[in-house]
Parts: sequence; C-alpha cells; structure tokens
Amino acid sequence: MIPLRRFRALILAVFLAACALHIALDLLPKLGRRAARPSGQPGCSCARPAGEAAAPGRARARGRPGEPPARAPAAGRSGWPNKHTLRILQDFSSDPSSNLTSHSLEKLPPAAPPAEGPGAPTPRDPAHRPLLREPEPRRSVPPPGPSGDGALLARLFEHPLYRVAGPPLTADDVLFTVNGDIRFNPKAAAESPNWPPGGPEDAAFLPTGEAAVDAYPNWLKFHLGINRYELYSRRSPAVEALLCDLGAQKITSVAMKSGGTQLKLIMTFQNYGQALFKPMKQTREQETPPDFFYFSDYERHNAEIAAFHLDRILDFRRVPPVAGRMINMTKEIRDVTRDKKLWRTFFISPANNVCFYGECSYYCSTEHALCGKPDQIEGSLAAFLPDLSLAKRKTWRNPWRRSYHKRKKAEWEVDPDYCEEVKQTSPYDGGQRILDVMDMTIFDFLMGNMDRHHYETFEKFGNETFIIHLDNGRGRFGKYSHDELSILVPLQQCCRIRKSTYLRLQLLAKEEYKLSLLMAESLRKDRVAPVLYRPHLEALDRRLRLVLRAVGGCVEKDGLHSVVHDDLGAEHRGSNQR
Repeated sequence: MIPLRRFRALILAVFLAACALHIALDLLPKLGRRAARPSGQPGCSCARPAGEAAAPGRARARGRPGEPPARAPAAGRSGWPNKHTLRILQDFSSDPSSNLTSHSLEKLPPAAPPAEGPGAPTPRDPAHRPLLREPEPRRSVPPPGPSGDGALLARLFEHPLYRVAGPPLTADDVLFTVNGDIRFNPKAAAESPNWPPGGPEDAAFLPTGEAAVDAYPNWLKFHLGINRYELYSRRSPAVEALLCDLGAQKITSVAMKSGGTQLKLIMTFQNYGQALFKPMKQTREQETPPDFFYFSDYERHNAEIAAFHLDRILDFRRVPPVAGRMINMTKEIRDVTRDKKLWRTFFISPANNVCFYGECSYYCSTEHALCGKPDQIEGSLAAFLPDLSLAKRKTWRNPWRRSYHKRKKAEWEVDPDYCEEVKQTSPYDGGQRILDVMDMTIFDFLMGNMDRHHYETFEKFGNETFIIHLDNGRGRFGKYSHDELSILVPLQQCCRIRKSTYLRLQLLAKEEYKLSLLMAESLRKDRVAPVLYRPHLEALDRRLRLVLRAVGGCVEKDGLHSVVHDDLGAEHRGSNQR
C-alpha cells in the first residue's frame, strides 16, 4: 500500500509542477513588457479597440476587474431561457465598429444633434443599450417602368374586361354569414370561440358613428369577403389596408409552422391577425443552378410577393394578400417567441450578425442558418385564410403532379393523351374545375413554378368553386433565363381555356398594357421594392408570348369554339367561376 501512495503523490506533484510551469510561461512575457514600459504610462501597453473605447458598457458587461458587474434582470418562469443570457451577444453587436462587415461599405453618417422643443422625442436612458443598432433606411432603385402614380394599373382595372359583373351572391355563395350589427370583441374572441356581442347599447354603431362591421380589423374584413368565386372583390378596400397591416402591424408572438421542407414562421399581430413569414434565403439576382432539381430549390420570399400581384393583374384573385417586410430578428422574433426550440437556435455568426435556423425537414442547420444584417432580415408575410375549424378546406392532388424523383417520370410526361383520362374522373368530368386547372397552369408557367403538387378548395362550396393558389415560394423567378415548357403540358394536352382568361392574356401582351410594366408599377408600392429586377420582368413578357403561342396552336388544331370556353356570355355568368 505504501508504494502505491507514494506513486500517487508523485503523480500529483508532477501535475502541480506542470501547472506552475504553464503559469510562469504565461506571466514572463507580460512581466517583461511591464518592466520595459515607461514609468509614467499607466495600464496595459496593448492598443484598445476603437469599438471598445466607444462602448464602455462592454467592459461592464464582461466583468472587467475593478468595476461592478452589470445587474441582470430576474428570469421569467422556471425552465424558460433568460433573454439576457446573451449579454456578450448584446454588447458584441450594439457597437457599430464591431460589425463593419455586415453594414454598407459607406461610412456611417454623423449623429444629428438632438432636436429641441415640445415635439422633440424624449432622450433615451444612457443605461439603456439596444441589442443591435437600428439599420439605415433601405435604398433601392425601382425597375424601369411607368411612373409610380399607379396610372397604368388604374387604366387596366377600368378596362371592360376587368369590369365584368359576377353572378349575384346568395347565402350559400359566401363563406361566412355575419350579423353586421354585432360589434367584434377581439379580446373575447381570443379567449373564447363563442365570443359575446359588445352589448345592446353599442351593438349597431360605435361612438364614432360608424357601423360596427366597419370597425372590424382588416384581416377579418378580408375573411368576410371570401365567396364561391373569389378570395376578394376587384375593388375591395380591405385588401389594400391588409397589405399595409402586414408591413406595419406590431408583432406580438412568433412560432414555427409545423410540416414543410423549409422553415416558415407564424406571426401574430397586435390586432390578432396572423401571417406566414418566409425569410429571404437568396438574393434576387441569384439564379438557381441548372443542376438543381425543382424539389431541392430554396423557396423565394419575393416569389410569394410577386405571385400575389401577378394573380391580381390576371384577375384571378385566388392568392391571399402578401407583402414584404424587414423584420428585426431580435425584437420581433427572438424576444417575442414562446417556442423554445426556435429560441435555442439563435446564435452570432463570425461576422457579428444574428442568425437562427429553427427546425424543418431540410435546410435547418447551422450551415443553412438565416442571418440578418446585423439583425434585420427581409421576408414575405402572407395573410392567413380563415381557421380550419371555421372554414374547412379540401386538399386535392394535382393531376399533373411531378414525380419528385431523380429518375422516374410522371404518367402525364410519357402519355400525350393523359388529359382525356383526367377529364373522365371527378371533379374534372363536369363543372369548371378543368378550366381552373388551366388558369393555374398559366399562372405557374408565368412564374416558373414546378412545385404545384396539391391545391385546395373551400369545402363549403363543394366542387363548384375556385382553386386557391397557395404556396408559391418555388416560383422560379430565380431562373429567369430559362422557360420551363413542361409546366405548359396540361394546357397543350387539354387545349381548353376560358374566354375571359384568353382575352386578358391578349390584352397584357399589348404594348399599352404590357405585363412587365404593370407588374413593376404594382410591386413598386411594396416595402421591400424592388421585388423583381429587369430580367424577371422581361421573362414575364417572354413567357406570356409562349402561352399565347400554345393556345394559338390548339386553336389551329381543334378550332376556336372547341378550345375557348365562353364564360362572358349572359347565359354563362350565373354559373361560371369568374
């Protein structure tokens, strides 16, 4: 036993000697520099970083000797991550000079002197330090086109083709039947599905004199406007107001959307509305590599925005309102989320930018993280449709769905008579559904969307209703130099198109109503404009000519009356889907 104890003591002595040697080696250079420094020069001889000199709060946050540590606020409920545990993150990135790589190459402008007077903003508390510096106003150059006064769009919407009266609506044709005299109580609605009215004394009118239904939030007005034939009417004021809300409403909570191959966030606003956020993953000019399969491409936020505007210009009105927005990842995502899985994926990149990656099937890892500049990220916000508990939707498999396989082809890709088989199956054997699919085909080809595997309809309206054009993120505006002709196969096989659609396409091909100019004018109002660049807009005009050429080939082969379905005649207006 005695030799064993001596051996252990020897090992311990060697370990302590090694530690002492390492400490001595670390101290010798510092002692030598201190001895060589002039006696009158206090402190460390190494140069202080400019950012550290400008941000004395960093020293306090990092616990410099001789200074009291910063007081951390009390944590929330037990088990919840404290938002202020990222003290190093906050102090690291709040200093402009510590994040030069993530700002513009231009020098930061000098701070303006504080304004004086009764209208001047109250000065900030010196102890308050924001997580990250507020970004400079976004500078963007709009794409070429008409003036931004909306004159061309207004002229288009005054055209007779855009003023065709729809069929009269009955109680069975609207998604919701609402008593307009009941005042909407958002707080009660959030707490209970059976929310009570505001009371008899204020049931019909508000103190301002406007009807109670006029005080509804814009997202609710949008929901109430859905009917059998469209998501919203041509001149619905609620849609424009909703677009403004999507870009400006305060975000109160954020959660990850379950399912899907890529990260999406559900954002809830102060007025209880909700929207689906798709973050920017690729720059606008970045084209999809030619070796990428359609099912492995990134979803593009600007494709979602452009899809809404294109759908409205085509007069389909089957895409929910979508708007672009710059999101503060710290204040509007990390600080308001209750999703622990999302919260834990936030980190700081080597360039001092705030990043996160969330959880999803693909592209949710540190290597595919979403990073801000420094904490600002661009994205699209798509308004939610009514909750499924209130308005059920039916999901249909697209007959021209792709194989989503690297080698196999779908049946429609090898069978030229595939459409005849489709037209013998329900719901394509009657009604307007096959014409709706042709509209969707044209819409997808103009965008370059190869990812239309399913579509949805409102269950209340049965088979006699329109197709909702959801999930347009893989519209290949990122592959503007290539036109994917296989998307047009349903139109070429079936050789059917609505007369109203055909006439509008011909109108948009004319120089005075050029589709690219209309899109440029419509998108210029968006907060993240320019949404599309010149090559994207030129691709729309080019693809429109290809669609008209395909329809012209069908007309030559089968005749005008066999190809073009007249939905504009008086005898059709009561039963058509437009």
